[in-house]
Amino acid sequence: MAHLHRQHGHGHGHDREIETLEKFDEAVARGSLVGRRVQSLDLMDRTFALLSADATAAVFLGCRMAPDAAAKVRADGALVFPPVPDVPFDPYRGLLYTPDELFAGLAGDGYEATPDARTYAWFQRTMRDGDIFASMLRAVHDDAISDALDERLAGVPVVGVMGGHAMARGTDAYAGAARLGRSLARAGLTVATGGGPGAMEAANLGAYAAPHPDGMLDEALLLLGKEPSYAPSVGDWARVAFEVRSRWPGGGDSVGVPTWFYGHEPPNAFAGHIAKYFANATREDGLLARCTAGVVYLPGAAGTVQEIFDNTTPNYYESRGEPTPMVLVNRTHWTEHLPAWPLLRALAEGRSMEPRIALVDTVEEAAEALLRLGGR
Repeated sequence: MAHLHRQHGHGHGHDREIETLEKFDEAVARGSLVGRRVQSLDLMDRTFALLSADATAAVFLGCRMAPDAAAKVRADGALVFPPVPDVPFDPYRGLLYTPDELFAGLAGDGYEATPDARTYAWFQRTMRDGDIFASMLRAVHDDAISDALDERLAGVPVVGVMGGHAMARGTDAYAGAARLGRSLARAGLTVATGGGPGAMEAANLGAYAAPHPDGMLDEALLLLGKEPSYAPSVGDWARVAFEVRSRWPGGGDSVGVPTWFYGHEPPNAFAGHIAKYFANATREDGLLARCTAGVVYLPGAAGTVQEIFDNTTPNYYESRGEPTPMVLVNRTHWTEHLPAWPLLRALAEGRSMEPRIALVDTVEEAAEALLRLGGR
């Protein structure tokens, strides 16, 4: 489904998709569901509409329907993939996740009862079992998430902020990453991160703070510092984040792209839209490919190094077109502790990506460098 869309752009394929009841009602009002793809809708109250509309060549993915409605659309020639029972996620979902959805039940029953934790537990169990049906459900889910992410980011300038999960709240580094996210968002860019804790949460927090007065971020950082890390208690860590969101509603939007592969790392609550994957390789490649306005790399360890060179390869070969900006932050970290910068600079020498890379000392310089390299 989504692979064709990603190869050929954001054209008519997405126009055929129906992910909300509002879009369903609009299609029925025009008298036809012909060729439409209807994803994950509860259509139990739309029986008359299904009985009256032409559903030739339509596809219903995980939609709840009355038996007579399901029989009728099948008779029209539609394909009907029924909801999958007894799994804690919807493999056919048409929209990205929200923090409220993934953390539902946190306040009452704790993190282990949330859809996020229950899905991770299912993932761990089925990975051990080697169940081919579970493997298929994971693949369908991840493709649906990629499709939803494409729709969300179509035509939007996206800047990635990569960095380690170990960066604790209450530190200068965390505050700096948050200010970076705020600066990028205020420059009109959509911030995208790996969607987890640490540097990723900080950048999403900064984007959330962008519409608010400057003092809001300072207060939020103090509040978050009460729970510096998701270990030992994910629940306490997440509850403070939701307290910030409740105290300062109406925050700016950003995207998080986490994975259940690293299930011990929870998603953060500041990304307005969350594309959570089972397959980490799909998640990594998809995140970097969508960073059309470039990527800022904060200090990190193996995962961040991998992201640097995952992005270097298409920039080196220009396989995604013109190279996108890459800004590494913290000279000491990237030249001495983990010397990725000398290798990146050597690879870039004499190629079109050479004027699109930069090494800066501080996060305050990073946003300016990225905008300059991107010609903004």
